[in-house]
Amino acid sequence: MRRQPTDLGTRLVQVRPRLLSAKDSALYLSISQSTFMSIVAPAIREIRITPKRKSFLIEDLDKWVDELRDKEVSHVRLSFRHQRLPQGPLPATNSPEFWAAFRAELGQQAQTEERTRRATDTLTALIEDWLRSAKFQQLKAPTQTNYRRILMRMQAEDYAMHLLAHFEPQHIRRFVARRASTPAAANHWLRLFRLLFDFAVADGRVQSDPTLGVKRLKEKAAGAKSWTEDEIARYEARWPSGSIQRMALALLLYTGQRRSDVVAMGRAHIGDGLLAVQQVKTGASLLIPIHPALAVEIGRSDPAKGTFLDTVQGNPSSPVGFYNRFAGWVKAAGLPAGLSPHGLRKAAARRLAEAGCTAHQIAAITGHKTLAEVQRYTLAVDQERLAREAMAKIGQRCPQNRS
Repeated sequence: MRRQPTDLGTRLVQVRPRLLSAKDSALYLSISQSTFMSIVAPAIREIRITPKRKSFLIEDLDKWVDELRDKEVSHVRLSFRHQRLPQGPLPATNSPEFWAAFRAELGQQAQTEERTRRATDTLTALIEDWLRSAKFQQLKAPTQTNYRRILMRMQAEDYAMHLLAHFEPQHIRRFVARRASTPAAANHWLRLFRLLFDFAVADGRVQSDPTLGVKRLKEKAAGAKSWTEDEIARYEARWPSGSIQRMALALLLYTGQRRSDVVAMGRAHIGDGLLAVQQVKTGASLLIPIHPALAVEIGRSDPAKGTFLDTVQGNPSSPVGFYNRFAGWVKAAGLPAGLSPHGLRKAAARRLAEAGCTAHQIAAITGHKTLAEVQRYTLAVDQERLAREAMAKIGQRCPQNRS
């Protein structure tokens, strides 16, 4: 399901959804969430999209209000609540004036949205148009989700309603610098600025791109920690061969793929000793030879499973759900926090580098599009071992010391 904006007023202006969360249901009725859960929720149907997420049908909320008109609910005090609009008192739900007053308050947001739509030369309008553009629609679903999350936060910034023609490189630098404490996140924002203004230039909204010449912030962190051989051995000692925990390690370590890819792997993807992978992030198609250690785990897995990492309920695991399960397995193995599935991808690249594979050979397994990205992973190669080998080679050429 395509994620809607978090602001309920915007939802009602743009599209009327059938399902609302408990929080949004309370906002829809202009009552507190505690009042909603104690009075309204027990009286209407409850829809569960996931085991922990409760949702409610709008038609049920409307029906509840209609039935309440003839009842006396004196202890409930209603007021209009909205993140961007002033609060105001509302008549009781059993009053004929309730819905008229509610929609009048909500109409303030509709007017705000209308003014925003008219302001086609602002950053907010540019974001809305880019989200509807062909370039955005052609992005992978996970990428769309990440970009939309950042763009919604960008629309809440104080510069969101600034005119596009007023943006200059120094402004972009200052806006990016606001997130200097997290350089990786700041660079994500800069990337979004570049995409937006590239679209604006192509659409004739601005003459030049203000992001040109703006440099990325230096990222000090090395990202996810690469697993050491000792950590891999400790994990294997805790989880025996044939377990789903061991299968997870084998898939990550012996294919070098991301968690979004390994959760989709199953027997249907195997043929002629090769594992076929369609990478979610890049769209690249890979054929990876099955390592003997991985072949052992595949042979001991349940052939009835759709994917190797199915949940207890027999459903394919989501990347987020798998990450949470894997974190629990790492903790149960007595390993330090911070060891992630992506760290095993780095360990796979490190092992390939230590075996003498070229950057091109490593990229053929991991699916990286540029060699520069591969080099980031191979930095984890055992420096001490390489240094000893280098010194040994020099020592062989030096003449023996004379007394």
